[in-house]
Amino acid sequence: MFTKLLDALKATRRTIVFTEGTDARILEAASRLLKENLMGVILIGNEAEVKAAAAKGGFAIDGAEIIDPASYAGMEEMVSTMVALRKGKMTEEECRAALSKGNYFGTMLVKMGKADALLGGATYSTADTVRPALQLIKTKPGANLVSSCFILFRDGKDGQPEKYCMGDCAINIAYTDRLDKEGNVAVSAAQQLAEVAVESARTAEFFGIEPKVALLSFSTKGSGKGATVGLSQEATKIAQELAPEYAIDGEMQFDAAVSPTVGQLKFPGSKVAGYANTFIFPCIEAGNIGYKIAQRLGGFEAYGPILQGLNAPINDLSRGCNAEEVYKMAIITAGMA
Repeated sequence: MFTKLLDALKATRRTIVFTEGTDARILEAASRLLKENLMGVILIGNEAEVKAAAAKGGFAIDGAEIIDPASYAGMEEMVSTMVALRKGKMTEEECRAALSKGNYFGTMLVKMGKADALLGGATYSTADTVRPALQLIKTKPGANLVSSCFILFRDGKDGQPEKYCMGDCAINIAYTDRLDKEGNVAVSAAQQLAEVAVESARTAEFFGIEPKVALLSFSTKGSGKGATVGLSQEATKIAQELAPEYAIDGEMQFDAAVSPTVGQLKFPGSKVAGYANTFIFPCIEAGNIGYKIAQRLGGFEAYGPILQGLNAPINDLSRGCNAEEVYKMAIITAGMA
């Protein structure tokens, strides 16, 4: 699964910043990335503390750049740039305080072109990784929200790899209409879910999956009633209009999405039903539970959450991650740059 990404990294040198430079898992992954000469590495933290942590674990990080926000020579420029980006929402003092923390400092390194990508979350929460990205990197043109997906991978019984994409499983708790100051609907819940579907299709394609996108529900083609049924139905229509180049269909139950027999019985004529490989959940409860069932009971490796809709590659780690997961997520994140 990583062949394309590794080829891209070898062709074009990228630099990744890790927000938690003293974490043993980060240091182990960084030492491996440096040894294999895959990318430039920036570790945020006090230099003496980072080097001591690396020595304790036996990790070679001589090729990494260690940057301490407390002694960073470009801090004044960084503060003034952040003040301008926040447009009056944060004072100079508030920006300076925020930049003393690795999550904000690392995000500004990406914003100011000192790094190409960022990976954090080994100790920070998802919210603490996403918030600086939203405030400073911001969403790309046309994007109304940041979402996430997981790429699931395992070796198939026939020797061919099985790859799937699932979204959103980590960021958007629920989809509700977003109102403007006058109380009018600026971005509907269905528009948001449709955007998740299209962005997930693009991410799937990036990982070599020819996306067949199923918007999931407890209903197939109107067989059930309820708020999320209508949400998935409307989002399907919008997603099909936004990205007619992709096979997108719904709403459908999971069995209809993956079983050709069930899919064509319940949803005859659909190009997706029975053949889906990109699954869009109507709420975070379903998505988070769904990918973890696949991971823990299905034997899939789960890579993510991969953040979508931002102007630069910023990705989040699970606080329960190991060094191998950090290493692979670093390849994914830098490769996306």
